[in-house]
Amino acid sequence: MEKRETLKEKTAKGLFWGGLSNGFQQLLNLVFGVFLARLLSTSDYGMVGMLAVFSAIASTLQEGGFISALNRKKDVTHQDYNSVFWTSCCISLFFYLLLFFSAPLIARFYNIAELVPLSRVMFLSFVIVSLSIAPRAYLFRNLMVRENTIISITCLLISGFVGVIMALSGFGYWSIVAQTIVYVSVVTILNFYYAKWRPTFSFDISPIKEIIGFSSKLIITNIFNIVNNNIFAIVLGRLYSPHEVGNYTQASKWNNMGCSFVNNMLSGIAQPVFSKTEQEKKRQKKVFRKLLRFTAFISFPTMLGLSLISQELIVILLTEKWIESAQILQILCVAGAFLPISNLFSNLLISRGHSSTYMWCSISLCIIQLVGVFLSSSWGIIMMIQVYTVINIIWLFIWYFYTSKEIDLCLLEVIKDISPYFVISCVLVIIAHMMVAHIENMILSLCVKILFVGSAYCLTLWLLQSTIFKEVITYIIKRKVKQ
Repeated sequence: MEKRETLKEKTAKGLFWGGLSNGFQQLLNLVFGVFLARLLSTSDYGMVGMLAVFSAIASTLQEGGFISALNRKKDVTHQDYNSVFWTSCCISLFFYLLLFFSAPLIARFYNIAELVPLSRVMFLSFVIVSLSIAPRAYLFRNLMVRENTIISITCLLISGFVGVIMALSGFGYWSIVAQTIVYVSVVTILNFYYAKWRPTFSFDISPIKEIIGFSSKLIITNIFNIVNNNIFAIVLGRLYSPHEVGNYTQASKWNNMGCSFVNNMLSGIAQPVFSKTEQEKKRQKKVFRKLLRFTAFISFPTMLGLSLISQELIVILLTEKWIESAQILQILCVAGAFLPISNLFSNLLISRGHSSTYMWCSISLCIIQLVGVFLSSSWGIIMMIQVYTVINIIWLFIWYFYTSKEIDLCLLEVIKDISPYFVISCVLVIIAHMMVAHIENMILSLCVKILFVGSAYCLTLWLLQSTIFKEVITYIIKRKVKQ
């Protein structure tokens, strides 16, 4: 008889495969990103970066929050998935046609005529990805993290090669567009392959009616999140040139790579695990605090470390032409260190059905960010990003406030869970910065920083008998023994 896995075992396996997946994904992103950044110009990245907000909003509208909504349902049938599939397809087609005919207006907003054909091709990506929403919901609900790992790595490999080959052939910004189209196409094919689910032509609107109240709030929330995440691409594209947008886009890309390593590792398991413990508040609180400690354990050294090595990383890998993006990356990484913690709070609220709270918190954050960025725009890009970072960190207390009502979480408990990892990371980063202050060789400086912070962080946690650190090491050793 096959042994059934406990929730703890599923969570550990999900984190393992999520970590493996994201580690390898970021390695592939690093390799292909370096090639493309060396081959393309800052303006090439800026051209595509200006369109990111439109593609992201359209993708959110056609996804409709259906994945989270299906995850919350106790019993999900074929008809539920089927209704989501056809609804997503119809919505995506509608918005593609809308954006297709709006392309001249977008080009006029940025005063760049080349954006008309570029946007019409770029926007095909969210039409293609709409086909994968239902099977992706199936994989997500069933915690099939291993399958998602294989899908992500395969897509990155194929699309990365396509992008590099086109860049070598002199296609410029079209290389990035082709990479995106290929990526979503392979994602769609593999999602269907692993989910073993197929749509039928019978369509019933009733499942959509059941989940639309919950999912509609997620749609609105995600739109504001997208605007918030793309504020600078919009503002810089309007007030500055594609060159400035390109520098920000490159810095944002590297920051997102670091954040994604933590976020994607947790996003595949956080909501499903919280949903399964929804009826047991004490158990859910225990699970949440453990995930909070794990998030801090990974996020702070990763993102603050990335901030530490940003200048060496950019110059060595991408050449001097991207040096302006290094300072932007330093600041973004500080905000990025706290982002996974904010996402963990919001995931708990969603899993408990409080999509309204999540929505209004996200809308308020977006409005405050927009006001802050516009008010500081006259002082330059760096000041705008600093304001953006400070607001994001402060907003963590708002997420805590609403989460604390759900699981009786005390602020001192949160501080106790995350402060050791934050303090250790900060101290080690400062020491490393002082150690290499007089080292002129960038490669040597990079190596010293990475080796010192990495080894000193592990040694410090071992000496302090960190429970999370010991559990991670124990789990890895057990997996090696089993193999």
